[in-house]
Amino acid sequence: MRKNNPTSRKAALAGLVVLITTLACGVTNPFSTPTEAPVVEPTVVVQVPEVVSQPVQMVSEDQVLVDLYDRVNPSVVNITIYGSMDDQVVALLQGSGFIYDSLGNIITNAHVVHGATEIEVTFSDGLVRAATLVGEDLNSDLAVVRANLPEGAIPLPLGEMSDLAVGQTVVAIGNPFGLQGTLTRGIISALGRTIPALTIFSIPQAIQTDAAINPGNSGGPLLNLDGEVIGVNAQIETDGTNISNVGVGFAIPVSIVRRVVPELVANGEYIWPYLGISGGDVIPLLVEAMNLPVERGAYVGTVLTNTPASRAGLRGASGTVTLDGRTIDTGGDVITAIDGTPVLSFDDLLIYLSLNAAPDQTVTLTILRDGETRDVPVTLTARPSS
Repeated sequence: MRKNNPTSRKAALAGLVVLITTLACGVTNPFSTPTEAPVVEPTVVVQVPEVVSQPVQMVSEDQVLVDLYDRVNPSVVNITIYGSMDDQVVALLQGSGFIYDSLGNIITNAHVVHGATEIEVTFSDGLVRAATLVGEDLNSDLAVVRANLPEGAIPLPLGEMSDLAVGQTVVAIGNPFGLQGTLTRGIISALGRTIPALTIFSIPQAIQTDAAINPGNSGGPLLNLDGEVIGVNAQIETDGTNISNVGVGFAIPVSIVRRVVPELVANGEYIWPYLGISGGDVIPLLVEAMNLPVERGAYVGTVLTNTPASRAGLRGASGTVTLDGRTIDTGGDVITAIDGTPVLSFDDLLIYLSLNAAPDQTVTLTILRDGETRDVPVTLTARPSS
C-alpha cells in the first residue's frame, strides 16, 4: 500500500485555501463557466440635511424663585391686630397670612389674631383693608379672617403631605419684624415633628425647616417650588435669650390645614376627637421592666377620669421599677394598633386621631396587657376646652 506524502497533502490543502479565499474576495474562478457581466445600476446619492443642535434652555434656581415670588406674593398679606391699651386702641401685633379662597378668607395663626379688637390686612401693593375674624382653633393654632380682595389677589393652592421629603427646597414668604413681602429659602429639615398648641394638646406632623422664620412670619405660607402651600409657619426654636431665627422653624402641616380650615370657614370652629390619655413611646427599659413581647408602641402612662379611655377600661401606669438608675413607670397598657393601623409610637396615635377620627366615632384599640393582646372599642368625645 502506498503511503501518502504529507508534504504534498499540505501543499494541496494550502492551495485549496488560497482558491477559496480568492473566490471569497470576488476574483473570477478560472474553472467556472463564463457568464455575462451583471448590469450595474447607477448609485443614487441622497442629500441628508445637516442637523444643527440647539442649546438646551436651562432655568436657574434663581429664576424659579423670582418667578415663584412674583406669582405668590400678591396672595400673601400682612396682618395687624389692634386692642385696647390705656383706654386707647393701639396696634398690638403683626403677623402674616395668605388667601385661601375667592371669598376673601385668609389663613393665619390663631396666636396672631386671638383677642384682637380690630384686624387689618395689608396687601402686597400697600392697600389696607379691614378684616373680620371668621373662626379660630387654639388646638391647631389656625385661624381664618375675611377681607374684600383687591384685583389680582388669588387663592394659593394647597400641596400634599405625601409629596414631601426631607431635603426638599422650600420657601417662606411673610412679614418678619413687619418687613412686608420677605422671601426666605431653605429645605425641609425634618417631617413628623410634634409641637405644642395653644392648649395642653399637641400638633402632630409639623414640618421643620431651616428657612428663616422670625416674629412676623407667623401665619404665612411655607411653599414648595410649585408655589403650593405645604404648611403655615408658626414657631421657631430659640436659645432662650432671643426670639430670632436660629435655623429651626416649624410649620403647621398642610394635612391639618386641610382638615381644620374648611370647618372654620363653615362653622367658625373645629371640634377635635378626644381619647383622654397621656403617655409616651415604648423604650428598651420599659420592654425590660414589663417583659414586653414588642419593642414599639404607645405606652399609656395616665388615663384621665371621666374620659372615653377610662370608660373603655384602659389602664395607665400602676407601679415603678428602677433599672440602670432610672425609674420606670410600669403597669400601663401598650397600644399597638388603632382600627388595624399599626401604632409604633405615641405620635402615630396622635396622627391617626387627628386625621382620621371625629367625636362620637368608635375606634378599636389593639393593646397589650399582662402579656396578652386584646381589642378595646372606644367611643371618642369632643376635646374639652381646658
